[in-house]
Amino acid sequence: MLIYDGVVSQRDGTLRALCVGRHEYVSEHLGRYFGQLGLDTESVVGVDGALNAARHGTPDVILCEYELLTSFPLAAWENDERLSKTAVIGVSLSRRPNETPPLDVNSIAGFLYLPTLDRDNALRVIHAAAASTRAQYTPTEPRSSVSLPEPRNLSTR
Repeated sequence: MLIYDGVVSQRDGTLRALCVGRHEYVSEHLGRYFGQLGLDTESVVGVDGALNAARHGTPDVILCEYELLTSFPLAAWENDERLSKTAVIGVSLSRRPNETPPLDVNSIAGFLYLPTLDRDNALRVIHAAAASTRAQYTPTEPRSSVSLPEPRNLSTR
């Protein structure tokens, strides 16, 4: 638990968060809200706005209106070089965490319900998601090789 807490609470510099909403009002609200928590935020509207922003910068985490994640096709987002590798946190003003169907949350790193959001817990989720974005999987080379016996032909029996 101590290792997890250390990674999650690690705050190396200011995190860059891309705040994505279905409408300008919502994206700007997310940007202001999370900016007050100490994040460097950029607010954009829709999937196209997120794609354009990713071409000009590299967010540590994406804070996306939950309803956008469940209402619009995200294929372009999923195929984008940068966005597909950036952790996404669903943010909702109306849907409570216990109201999210399991299939809806499989591809997101977290979920935040704004009306009851606790600052410290929100930052913990955001920093954990950012840490997962920064983590890179590097396959290791096998140290020794094992020779397997040739398969036997059992059809002649």
